[in-house]
Amino acid sequence: MSIIEVRDLVKVYKRGDVRAVDGISLDVEEGEIFGFLGPNGAGKTTTIRILTTLLQPTSGTASVDGIDVTEDPAAVRNAIGVALQEAGLDGLSTGREFLELQAALYAVADPRARAAELLATVGLEDAADRRIRTYSGGMQRRIDLAAALVHRPRVLFLDEPTTGLDPASRSRVWEEVRRLNEMGTTILLTTQYLEEADVLADRLAIIDAGAIVRRGTPAELKASVSEDLVTVVVPKGHKGKARDLLKGARTITRFEEVDGHFQIHVPDGASAMPSIVRAFADAGIKIPEISLRRPTLDDVFLRATGHRLEGDDGAAPDQPTDDLAMAGSERSAR
Repeated sequence: MSIIEVRDLVKVYKRGDVRAVDGISLDVEEGEIFGFLGPNGAGKTTTIRILTTLLQPTSGTASVDGIDVTEDPAAVRNAIGVALQEAGLDGLSTGREFLELQAALYAVADPRARAAELLATVGLEDAADRRIRTYSGGMQRRIDLAAALVHRPRVLFLDEPTTGLDPASRSRVWEEVRRLNEMGTTILLTTQYLEEADVLADRLAIIDAGAIVRRGTPAELKASVSEDLVTVVVPKGHKGKARDLLKGARTITRFEEVDGHFQIHVPDGASAMPSIVRAFADAGIKIPEISLRRPTLDDVFLRATGHRLEGDDGAAPDQPTDDLAMAGSERSAR
């Protein structure tokens, strides 16, 4: 059963005539983790803001838990939890005080008990009485997750939940996301990290330039690139000769030059590698390094869009600055 339904969703910003979301349609099933994978500027954040009632769509429809996001935004906000990139945290409050306040605002029967429960859920019991401004980046992400769960939402929206975190903190947030999903929460998350999408998402949609270009499980998407990839490092001064050699090869599907090396697509990498080495040796090119790997989500993205997905922690969100002021209202969506 679909708990999120989106049909032909479009968002056009008048300033600059930016078409941030371009006809997106998708369904998220109850109980799954659904991932939006794409670079900054692809339309991920704009889509999340529409689904969480922070932005009005230009056209199309969207519903969450059976509620239309434009017809009854208040009911949608009661059904969802939201943790956006700009965490709305009070640095002067302790973690416990902050969660108790959020619980009280939602008229939870026992705010103290709920805050204690959430602190345990996200593993911050030992830091409960410290001011939030003293928390690390990973701890702040987790207290923000806890705040999004105060009213026990059926659906949780996470926009770039681990951007800017170190690997250890990122892994801890992944653990919390999995745990929340195992407790029955449906999760829609956006990410620009290939590993994050691969590890967390039951299904995902690859989005680029405001449109969905591929969708499926991570395994299905990687299987759609039915080739192995042989990477060959070629010494300087021999790249032109290597390029000519590969252009004339009949046993390879195609090749690209990436970051100073050649990436060769072949049906069977294990059997192709010896012949590739021999061909280069016969051409007088000594290969210092050759490797074989299976396709990744980055290869899927490259096949679908013509360019690679490169995360950039410092890039801006995908909406123009005239709508950035709406970020301050994110806590009201909880």
